[in-house]
Amino acid sequence: MFILLLAVTFFLAITVSWILTRLFQNPIQQILDRIIGEEVSNAWARYLTFAIYVVGISGGVRVWDFEKYLIAPKDGVVAALTPEAWTMEIYRAIAGTLQSVAWMLLVFFVFALIAFVIVKGREIRYKD
Repeated sequence: MFILLLAVTFFLAITVSWILTRLFQNPIQQILDRIIGEEVSNAWARYLTFAIYVVGISGGVRVWDFEKYLIAPKDGVVAALTPEAWTMEIYRAIAGTLQSVAWMLLVFFVFALIAFVIVKGREIRYKD
């Protein structure tokens, strides 16, 4: 039952990450095209897609939290995989994936905004 839970949360994290990469693919590409140019932006966009998957899966599949279903704590009782526990773990997987990817994209967009301001400032300076 534990292996099934691990597989389900992994699948959910991949699915949520895939949806997020599709939602943010065009904005990321447009930002990178504007900041660093089209010749390099495709490689960076592919890297960010990879990073979304890595961050999403690592945030959604919290293996260290699954130990409670394998190892008995100090009181000697191993947590049971009840339907309620499944529901909570599925919710945590989806929420963890969303939260992790949201933080990663926030950092990316903050640095992209800073880079955009620098690029725009240089364009204005060279125009005059």
